[in-house]
Amino acid sequence: SQATRMRVLMVTPRYLPLTGGVEMHVHEVARRLVQRGADVTILTTDTTGLLPTCEVQTGVQIMRVRAWPKDRDYYFAPAMLPIIARGHWDLVHIQSYHTLVAPLAMLAAFWAKIPYVVTFHGGGNSSGLRNALRGVQGLLLQPLLARSARLVAVAQFEIALYSRRLHLPPEHFVIIPNGSDLGNKAPALQLRGPGTLIASIGRLERYKGHQRIIAALPKVLEQRPDARLRIVGTGPYGAELKRLALAYGVAGRVEIGGIPPGERGAMAVLMQEAALVTLMSDYETHPIAVLEAVALRRSVLVADTSGLSELAERGLARSVSLTSSDEQVANAILAQLRQPLVPPALDLPTWDDCAMGLWDLYHSVTEIPLCVS
Repeated sequence: SQATRMRVLMVTPRYLPLTGGVEMHVHEVARRLVQRGADVTILTTDTTGLLPTCEVQTGVQIMRVRAWPKDRDYYFAPAMLPIIARGHWDLVHIQSYHTLVAPLAMLAAFWAKIPYVVTFHGGGNSSGLRNALRGVQGLLLQPLLARSARLVAVAQFEIALYSRRLHLPPEHFVIIPNGSDLGNKAPALQLRGPGTLIASIGRLERYKGHQRIIAALPKVLEQRPDARLRIVGTGPYGAELKRLALAYGVAGRVEIGGIPPGERGAMAVLMQEAALVTLMSDYETHPIAVLEAVALRRSVLVADTSGLSELAERGLARSVSLTSSDEQVANAILAQLRQPLVPPALDLPTWDDCAMGLWDLYHSVTEIPLCVS
């Protein structure tokens, strides 16, 4: 007899064509869960009203509802409530907790008596106030997070952090790391462009720290006059980064722009060309771009904070303090260029592993007998 196709609703503030770590994560796991036999719908927001309200991509149903305000990332989307509460879902999976989407989705699932799980996707924020309020936010969400079937961490340090902050036992958490499959898309050839390429990868937000590399670049160029910086990403901070490059007199050495999410091969080529991959972010949980660089055995320099520190402690990257001067950052870059720390060949988790972890979690939470299609 044909087993039930589990109906999973993934709720996330943003989704493709918008890009970022969470968007990439949801895209990679949703289509793999469909291949395994789940019926997956992504419920997300649109602050513009310009994106399709309903579409199907790689077997995944995508529903978008309007969110307000247009120019802020609060994502207040009340139209999500009836979709969640009346949708006959077997499970609701809330991806990322730091907008107004998460409490709305948890409330709706709780009212409708649908089991729900939450993946934190901690991440940083360019607003100091928002970061300061994270602890308060956690306390306000605590009753809803405590009622979840499980809380999903993508990095080990998150379990201790959230367990303490939310007063929940570690057993309430499950760890399912992000995948890093870019190595499978990398060309066999290493085609190095002219000069020493430094890549800084991440959304163009202040907290991602691209400006720290720009500020260090004049000192780097004194010893490496062929150095050039490629900042890979899109976002609201792009104009300011261009202004900074001009102010530091390095605009001719800095290129800023994104690579579309569908062009993973182009990202692999760029990383292969880079002599150094950097991420000077204030806060990262389990940064996909850095993991992909490690999987490609690239030399990596990160800020000594959160999930980035964990990578440095494992000997996969070198780290530099967030309070370092421009000169100290430059010296750390030069040291990595002179004597690169090349990560060992690692068996890192793939997106298939990540989807399998979620498949097992969904099965255990819903107790629906599943057949692998």
